[in-house]
Amino acid sequence: MTDRYSAPSEASEVPDFPPDNVLDIVGIGFGPANLALSIAIEEHNAAESDAPVRARFFEKQPSFSWHPGMLLEGATMQIAFPKDLVTFRNPTSSYSFFSYLHACGRLVDFVNHQTFFPTRHEFQDYLQWAAGRVDADVRYGTEVTGVDAVRDGTGKAELFAVRTAEGEVVYARNVVLGIGLRARIPEWANESARCFHNHQFLFHLAEMPAPVHQRFVVVGAGQSAAEVVQYLHRNYPDAEVHNVFNRFGYSPADDSPYANRIFDPSTVDELHSAPHEERARLLELHRGTNYSVVDPDLIAEIYATEYRERVSGKRRLFMRRASEITGVEETATGIEVQVHSGLDGLDHTLMCDAVVLATGFTPAPLTPLLGDLAPAETPLRDVGRDYRLPTPDDIDGGIYLQGGTEKTHGITASLLSNTAIRAGEILGAVLERRGANLAGGHGELSLLGRIPDQHTYATSEAR
Repeated sequence: MTDRYSAPSEASEVPDFPPDNVLDIVGIGFGPANLALSIAIEEHNAAESDAPVRARFFEKQPSFSWHPGMLLEGATMQIAFPKDLVTFRNPTSSYSFFSYLHACGRLVDFVNHQTFFPTRHEFQDYLQWAAGRVDADVRYGTEVTGVDAVRDGTGKAELFAVRTAEGEVVYARNVVLGIGLRARIPEWANESARCFHNHQFLFHLAEMPAPVHQRFVVVGAGQSAAEVVQYLHRNYPDAEVHNVFNRFGYSPADDSPYANRIFDPSTVDELHSAPHEERARLLELHRGTNYSVVDPDLIAEIYATEYRERVSGKRRLFMRRASEITGVEETATGIEVQVHSGLDGLDHTLMCDAVVLATGFTPAPLTPLLGDLAPAETPLRDVGRDYRLPTPDDIDGGIYLQGGTEKTHGITASLLSNTAIRAGEILGAVLERRGANLAGGHGELSLLGRIPDQHTYATSEAR
């Protein structure tokens, strides 16, 4: 590369480009998705040392963490441990959850435990173990502020300029966005020390003013809401806990074998190639596998608690079903909550110490990072099967999405279930575009996660 490239909009000039100064991949965000990608890159480079992939990852957090605000004591994973960072892509990987257990001296004990669902504390420890082992260039405490296409004298763009808050500019042929989700906040809510989203629940609880009214409101009817309800009820034995939701009651999560096939890697192929209307119909039909549903065992535990209180006459747990919050007002000592019941039309006022918003998430917007490179349409409907974002024809580089592609790729778009396979597919797409041979052997799964006869697809360019 030479200085035939023009500067991006935010830089005054672009220096010369010796080939070894241009990265193959810049990953933005270093959560489980891009951690899985970094492992796939390491394993590829070990197998194909003459054609290594050069990558760098930027993470604005000071160290690796995974939902630390929701690591509630005893809370378990909702997916089976083989859906870890690597196993579905490469069962022989040294980064598997089993390898982690062996390294920690707990393999036999875990097997004796006879469960497929470790606690979140243990899975977080596994992810940190993997992040500490992987041979990856990760720049923690560094926020990316923008991505620009770098065009040559003909107007073609082979590279992207990735800018950080510190003013650094890094050039790469491909960018992989693993920027996670954004908390969904109701219109009536103003986030504060007394009104906060559950994703930072433990941190907010520690900073919250000391309870005066001994009453909490939890908004939502999904798994997170139920876990917060149980936690508050257990840890604040003198407090009332009111769960407000628009349903009649909790709905159980459907984790039966046939329903769980919606999370299979091969299902991504089927959904992506299906007509838009049929894909939307199926995703709506199977929302009960993941959204606004609660683990049946947790439902039973909470119901048993409520029933015991009804028997004793000492009520602390209240399910405000078919209800909504119509307004809140903070005071010097608490937060006043207006609750409207859709069943009887009555309004109730609850003076509370805090309102916890277990109201879900939405995909993080792309425009703040990508500017004009981000498609105008939301939600995205034209993301390639290889997770490549559609870009103008004069851009040769690839922008890949780790999340935010549910409308095209299915429910697993932002979940751990397909993390390993997706990482391999994105790396495979980058290698195909670079003209390198794909790594991997001839077994059921290659290092890049292709399942023969199930994961053959055209790239977005060929469509």
